[in-house]
Amino acid sequence: MKKILELRYVLVSIAILLIVWQTAFLFSDYSPSLFPSPFMALKALGEMIGSGILAESVLTSMFRFLTGYGLSVFFAVVLGLILGCFKEVFKYINPLLQLLRPISPTAWMPFVVLLFGIGDLPAIVIIFIAAFFPVLLSTASAVFKIDPVYFRVSENFGIKYPQLLWKVILPAAFPSIANAMHVSLGSAWIFLVAGEMVGAQSGLGYQIIDARNNIRADYLLAVIFVIGVIGLILDFVIGRVEKQINKAWGGE
Repeated sequence: MKKILELRYVLVSIAILLIVWQTAFLFSDYSPSLFPSPFMALKALGEMIGSGILAESVLTSMFRFLTGYGLSVFFAVVLGLILGCFKEVFKYINPLLQLLRPISPTAWMPFVVLLFGIGDLPAIVIIFIAAFFPVLLSTASAVFKIDPVYFRVSENFGIKYPQLLWKVILPAAFPSIANAMHVSLGSAWIFLVAGEMVGAQSGLGYQIIDARNNIRADYLLAVIFVIGVIGLILDFVIGRVEKQINKAWGGE
């Protein structure tokens, strides 16, 4: 029943979007070639599906995203756990992290393209940067806030490093880490598209640039809609994974 209600909310939200879009189209003075209707975008979407362009672009973008995001989360969590266990070391590294964290990943794009050329790697690197700092800092902060009782109990049971990291510290810090992963997933997906618009010749981001250059606003809006739907699905999936891991570790 709960799943049906969640699906209803999604469908109603999309319906509201389409109604507002269609209303804006009817009362707009812009040419349909510049501001197409939902039906025109849906027709363009069908053409992309029929030609196979959409499936190829989605698979390419998902490969880049999962690679960059997965590597970023892995290294950020591992490094965050280690730094969280050495608070004095973190005090020296934290200023550097705070210096680099506010810089937009796309600001590094000229250097990324220079080092890695064009193709998959630039987009993967941009995704890695976008997700890395939020997860790293949240992981270290979560370790700092772990109740000292956990460590005393672990000492009584003879649990020492490195087992302590995986058996005690990670499960205790996981709720905060999961929140950071959830937030960084959205940012990483956004910057995937940005990375593909500059450093790639394929993928969803590239399709946006290609549609713009060919003055195909219907294709452009169709791709934008697909990007939004995939982002919604990714958010749902990571939410489910988070709940399953919390249950496995005795959380709610």
